[in-house]
Amino acid sequence: MMSHISRDTNEQTPLQTRLDKLTSSIGKVGLLVAFLVLLVLLIRYFTGSTKDESGKREYNGKKTKSDEIVNAVVEMVAAAVTIIVVAIPEGLPLAVTLTLAYSMKRMMKDQAMVRKLSACETMGSATTICTDKTGTLTLNQMKVTDSWFGLESVKASPSSTLSRKVVELFHQGVAMNTTGSVFKAKGSSSEYEFSGSPTEKAILSWAVGELKMDMEEVIREHEVVHVEGFNSEKKRSGVLIKKRREITVHWKGAAEKILAMCSTYYDGSGVVREIQEDDKIQFENIIQSMAAKSLRCIAFAYSDGETKKLKEEKLSLLGIVGIKDPCRPGVKKAVEDCQFAGVNIKMITGDNIFTARAIAVECGILTPEDETNEDAVLEGEAFRSYTQQQRLEKVERIKVMARSSPFDKLLMVKCLKELGHVVAVTGDGTNDAPALKEADIGLSMGIQGTEVAKESSDIVILDDNFASVATVLKWGRCVYNNIQKFIQFQLTVNVAALVINFVAAVSAGEVPLTAVQLLWVNLIMDTLGALALATEKPTNDLMKNKPVGRTAPLITNVMWRNLLAQAFYQISVLLVLQFRGRSIFGVTERVKNTLIFNTFVLCQVFNEFNARSLEKKNVFRGLHKNRLFVGIIVVTVVLQVVMVEFLKRFADTERLNWGQWGVCLAIAAASWPIGWLVKSVPVPEKHFFSYLKWKKRS
Repeated sequence: MMSHISRDTNEQTPLQTRLDKLTSSIGKVGLLVAFLVLLVLLIRYFTGSTKDESGKREYNGKKTKSDEIVNAVVEMVAAAVTIIVVAIPEGLPLAVTLTLAYSMKRMMKDQAMVRKLSACETMGSATTICTDKTGTLTLNQMKVTDSWFGLESVKASPSSTLSRKVVELFHQGVAMNTTGSVFKAKGSSSEYEFSGSPTEKAILSWAVGELKMDMEEVIREHEVVHVEGFNSEKKRSGVLIKKRREITVHWKGAAEKILAMCSTYYDGSGVVREIQEDDKIQFENIIQSMAAKSLRCIAFAYSDGETKKLKEEKLSLLGIVGIKDPCRPGVKKAVEDCQFAGVNIKMITGDNIFTARAIAVECGILTPEDETNEDAVLEGEAFRSYTQQQRLEKVERIKVMARSSPFDKLLMVKCLKELGHVVAVTGDGTNDAPALKEADIGLSMGIQGTEVAKESSDIVILDDNFASVATVLKWGRCVYNNIQKFIQFQLTVNVAALVINFVAAVSAGEVPLTAVQLLWVNLIMDTLGALALATEKPTNDLMKNKPVGRTAPLITNVMWRNLLAQAFYQISVLLVLQFRGRSIFGVTERVKNTLIFNTFVLCQVFNEFNARSLEKKNVFRGLHKNRLFVGIIVVTVVLQVVMVEFLKRFADTERLNWGQWGVCLAIAAASWPIGWLVKSVPVPEKHFFSYLKWKKRS
């Protein structure tokens, strides 16, 4: 199993696919703009349109020295390269990594250990969660609450009301056909402790307490000849035992499976009776009534053994027990939260269909509307028997799959992925490993999970609680949302810088933002901006949105609205400064360029606040809780002051007076009211580019 799952699929996450497309598109645009700027600058230079500060032509045919031409061309190429550097959002991988690393650390406190970093953001795109029942939706604290011997229910002290023969056979069937054990508690002669799976512990506890079973004595008196371990396909386990010369066969497993193997049954008095058709219907009704009360039904059967092979037919039914595994507190609320967030919850369990249905109703997975949906609940065998086309048609309507095998879970995951769903799967057993590996997000259980299951998973749920799965979903959406915030912020910077330099190059033959200044903007905006926006914590508002799935665009209409409005404002103001700055403020060319640079940087600082929320107008909400954000803003402003006032030679700037600083701050601060007004403008749900595609098709 480990060798099967250790092969890396190298499959990209939905976000990685989107980011690759985005960076590729932006890179192409940047290259195009850089090429056009270089072309325009070269044409202007060699046609004599470019003039120096004294008004003379920089290129004057043969009179111009070759060194001057080379230097001029190198400067033009440097300007073009700088545009490429600004255009490509190299801060994006850093922003993504910072967001994921920060979220990973915080998720540990919420009982989720992330093994694969990209799983954090993939969970934010999840459209379907396939969950186990036992231990995830339920407490995995099982207890026998109902027992039937023959067609009679025995509520209390079965050891005193049943015949000695039936009790002895039950002792054999429980003690010899189990993977658990019983031992006396330390410091007590009357109390016992039990080991094994929760189901085994529940049965052993009941047998010791109610049937007065002495497990050590039973094991001492009997010899095991042959064992058939529990099989998830057959849902049963069997043992062939020998006492002196007497050989007997004992089976234990899913009640309906064991009943089908029986032709007779023991009543409470120890009399063997034939199972007539009416009796079979009664037994089936007993199983269904127990299952309807969310009980797991386990039956015990016995037969005399003639050979060393386990007999599988014409057995005698000894009895049926019902095991209660209560739902976890808060699981219904967690399921409702996921459903409200537009995520489909599917329960996949090995229990029979009636128990599965009852638990699903109790947890809120099955709603009254599902009663009209005949495909809502089905068995794994039925799903397996469908053709691939039938499975694809029905899989989205399935809410509960009972009596399922690990292969059925894997089959469901593959079908859902084929339909474009982003699938999260919970699992704890070794056999769940292929499904956990195949899913977009594998969630293993920290308490009940096997090592193979954990190795196959992306995230380990430390408390085995479905409520923690809902929390992971919220964190995933937070990661995705933070990355979107940074992209909006980053693209605003890129669009504004590209347009300003391009327009200035075409009209004036020079770029107002120098290579050093643009690289400085890139450094503080990419690194510090990423850190500031990557550390926003999840809010309940994130669970009100629909899942983004696998195909939804990374840049939404809301983001386009926000970034284009801010970019348009910045471009307008900075172009006014570029062409009218000297006359408006009565300053030199170098001071004008410093004003442009300073205003541009401060606009990004103020816009960083706008980026905190894509849709909400109040961008200051919760600001006091995010000290890192406030700290980064302060550091950015201090560094900008140092850059302008003290690094004149390096940054190619001039010192500004208080009035000029005030103008820069006032222009930059206007982005707040603009952001507030723009967020009042409604945008269509259908993405802008989808209209273009539709027109092309038509």
